[in-house]
Amino acid sequence: MKRVFHYLMGMFFIAVALATPASAQTLKKIRIGYPSLSFRQSNVWVAKEVGLFNRYGLEVEPIFLRGGQIATQALAGGDPPIVNIGTVVQADLTGFDLVLVAAVETTYDQIVFARPGITKLEQLKGKIIGTDRPATPVAYGTLVALKKMGLTPKDVQLRPLGSSPQIVAAFYAGQIAGGVGSPPASFKLERDGFHSLVSLLDVPYQNVGLVVRRGRMDELGSRLVPLLRAVRAGVERYYADKAFAMKVIGKYTKETDHDVLDRSYEFYKKAGFRRELVTSEPGLQGILDFLSESIPEAKTAKPAQFFDDRFVRQVNSGK
Repeated sequence: MKRVFHYLMGMFFIAVALATPASAQTLKKIRIGYPSLSFRQSNVWVAKEVGLFNRYGLEVEPIFLRGGQIATQALAGGDPPIVNIGTVVQADLTGFDLVLVAAVETTYDQIVFARPGITKLEQLKGKIIGTDRPATPVAYGTLVALKKMGLTPKDVQLRPLGSSPQIVAAFYAGQIAGGVGSPPASFKLERDGFHSLVSLLDVPYQNVGLVVRRGRMDELGSRLVPLLRAVRAGVERYYADKAFAMKVIGKYTKETDHDVLDRSYEFYKKAGFRRELVTSEPGLQGILDFLSESIPEAKTAKPAQFFDDRFVRQVNSGK
């Protein structure tokens, strides 16, 4: 009887296992870090909330890491193994061995703003412009904006304050006359009487993308292809389902203003998340040109050394 009992119990557990969806048995866990509550992170959020990672055999946990520097250091330390950042060039040139495996945004999503009373570019001459420390994305955008406006750093007073939140705070405190900002803060600035002067959306720029440690490429390889498939599907869902995308963005950013959510969604729909996840080599070269003034190694560096598109090519070929 014992043998019959054990046999029947064994058959029962086998039947339960076979009845359990394969995805529930084989989900591979992985964490993805993101450095800000910016709308540009929504590709990962949408893919997570719609269940796309699970569909491709992954159990993904998005981790909020406060700031690009913290995200970079966490990645270098091994946890999380992937981050969605836009500073891979700066990190590599300062000693981190990181590589971009997929590009999500390849435009510079900043807008030049001026305080109430300033409506023309020439009115910024001699005024204080808020920026960030050298070699940062905000510093890059500020210099690109000045050039686009026909100004040079000598025409204004550049004041390093920090990233976008610090610049926005300085606007409201009356400490600066101009600076760059991105959604959703940019729409709040407009609503409160600040003037948008120049958009930088037409500037080639390798913005956020999925970055890993180069030494872990082979280890992570089996998870990167399904992960990129899920991210690409998340981008498609973002474009196809505005109501759902806005709901997800509101959940992660805690933004409750429907007008801000709506305008931010439309802005990033126009700015464009890359469906094919292909890196912008002109965008990387522009960053290198900018960094060459403060980091000597940037002068001889080439865009190709900062990305590895083998997994993106595999995803886009359907293999």
